[in-house]
Amino acid sequence: MTNSSEKMASVTRIGLDLAKNVFQVHGIDAAGNVVVARKLRRGAVLGFFVQLPSCLVAMEACGSAHYWGREIAALGHEVRLIPPAHVKPYVRRNKTDAADAAAICEAAVRPGQRFVPVRSAANQAALMRHRVREQLVGQRTALLNALRGHLSEVGVIAPQGAQYAYDLKQVAATGADGNGEIVVCDEVRAALAPLTGQIDALDKEITAIDAELEKVAKTDDRARRLMTIPGVGPITATALAATVVEFGAFASGREFAGFLGLTPRQYSSGGKERSGRISKMGDRYLRKLLVVGATSVLYRAGTHKDALRRWATGLLERKGGFKYGFKLTAVALANKLARIAFAILRSDGVYDDRPVAA
Repeated sequence: MTNSSEKMASVTRIGLDLAKNVFQVHGIDAAGNVVVARKLRRGAVLGFFVQLPSCLVAMEACGSAHYWGREIAALGHEVRLIPPAHVKPYVRRNKTDAADAAAICEAAVRPGQRFVPVRSAANQAALMRHRVREQLVGQRTALLNALRGHLSEVGVIAPQGAQYAYDLKQVAATGADGNGEIVVCDEVRAALAPLTGQIDALDKEITAIDAELEKVAKTDDRARRLMTIPGVGPITATALAATVVEFGAFASGREFAGFLGLTPRQYSSGGKERSGRISKMGDRYLRKLLVVGATSVLYRAGTHKDALRRWATGLLERKGGFKYGFKLTAVALANKLARIAFAILRSDGVYDDRPVAA
């Protein structure tokens, strides 16, 4: 056995800095000595790990990390994905690919380190469905806003809101308003026809995705239990179930709410607690869905007498009612919904919406 082969056989931990074409490898032995520090072309990555004995392979949880995690784990290695923010403190001096790989290698064994579970291809596909829907909704909103702006140039306006935007789309398509009066000439209609056509096509695609998500929600036990929570429908339930694979990674509901960025930002020192606005860290998509769901719950809270909605109604009254405290209460309620979702998924239970005694 050559000296190089002996060194490779002694590798116990690898830090792999991912890239599109050129990857950086940093490997150490049981004594902490650097055994290998080199670049790999994309086509040589799997061949490199085939010749290694089973070892710990750490990567940042970034683009393509789950794919490489599955491929390398299939070769018999233990794969750990680390959040990029938890790797940054271990980068020494200037940022380079070699420094990043060394930092990943070191961060992988630090006490208290958090890791991201490697997702399956099916789980990634479920998340992609949500991301595609979000992108299509954004494109539809942009087209409706463009339609609103163009029609205002010819004297046709409407109040804010999606329902009024669709009234404008109908005007652009037919040339007549709700009373049947022609308000848009044929030239304007022809100019705006591509926008109305794209909006109709996007509506069709979004409706198809919603139907698929509803079908998934009916067959997924976790999603069904999540939908017992007020303000959580098929989209939010399937997004939560697909995004958070292992709820056991969180110690408490507050920690899960912090993962979603729904807890106050802390700036405390000298024994003085200072809490600010929500941190807005973590998953922006899930946070938005929960806040939108909390908003719908607030609008209908007066018709229910369960503990959650009574708490929300009381907080809204203390914060100044709908005029002054609505948004603050909606975010606080979203925090509650996140904690309830955590409790339900950890305990395999459902939400109890029985009225409480006065």
